[in-house]
Amino acid sequence: MKTSGALLVLLCCCLAETQLRGETISENDITHQGHSGEAENRENEVMGAAERTEAAAPASTQQTCQPDIHAVLREMSALMAEQRVELRYTKTQMEAMETRQKASENKAETVETRLRASENKAETLETRLRASEKTVEEQRVDLRYTKTQMEAMETRLRASENKAETMETRLRASERLVERLKSENEAQTVNLNLTVSQVEELRREREKRRVSFSASLVTSGAENIGPWSTATTLVFRNVISNIGNDYNPNTGVFTAPVRGVYHFVVFIHGSGNANIPTAVTLHKNGEHVVIAWSHLTSGFSGSSNGASLPLEVGDVVYVKLRVNAWVYDNTERYTTFSGHLLFLM
Repeated sequence: MKTSGALLVLLCCCLAETQLRGETISENDITHQGHSGEAENRENEVMGAAERTEAAAPASTQQTCQPDIHAVLREMSALMAEQRVELRYTKTQMEAMETRQKASENKAETVETRLRASENKAETLETRLRASEKTVEEQRVDLRYTKTQMEAMETRLRASENKAETMETRLRASERLVERLKSENEAQTVNLNLTVSQVEELRREREKRRVSFSASLVTSGAENIGPWSTATTLVFRNVISNIGNDYNPNTGVFTAPVRGVYHFVVFIHGSGNANIPTAVTLHKNGEHVVIAWSHLTSGFSGSSNGASLPLEVGDVVYVKLRVNAWVYDNTERYTTFSGHLLFLM
């Protein structure tokens, strides 16, 4: 009995130690193959101790405890088989866990690498952000300066536009003035041309205005002209002056060159005679105007008369000796016919 009890206690101790080692292995996640070999050695030691105990016990004790020992061994063998299965399962799990752990470590390393890269990138981005913020601040300053400049330029532009509008208004006024002056210049040119024409006309008219003549009857000697039975135009051949050449000394007729008022004067001189008077008449276009008449029986007599006549261009004025009358003249120019233009009409 004592031997059986000692053997049982020894088996229980071995079993407890085995379970404790299995739990320790399970708790510490031992994955190496040497752990399973150590368990088998323990089992062999237990089996050897049991055999030695059985050999040392008396034969009677062996016979009595042999069934119990076999039962215990069978239970222990079954338990150890279960533990082997559990150990293999645990080993498989540990290998899987180790694989997962390695994968996790690799993943962690990858994540750490990515994290470091992200941190580096973040630092780079932060540096760039700071640089960007600095650039933005500088750009804000530049923008403020640019805005100030633009406002100043806008002010200057408005001033320039106002000045341009003012200048454009002045330009339009100048253009209108130029157009007006141009029109006036054209009108003045026309007027100048007209003035030139008028001046030329006035010059010609002035030339025409310069109308004056005086003439006496004879150019030489002394002579009594008349008496005749019909009224005869006297020809004053001795031209004293003939400005404008409008008096014809060949016919004794004055022709008006311009429309105006003319003044004519006739001076006559004659010998006294009881039967023959000294008398002439002034005519315009065949019409009697005035008469100059004198009659003395002896010596010499004289008379004169004149008139201002409105004449049209081409009108004629002349002097006629009256019927049965005479006049006398010599180089002293006693008998004369004169006329001149007073003014134009």
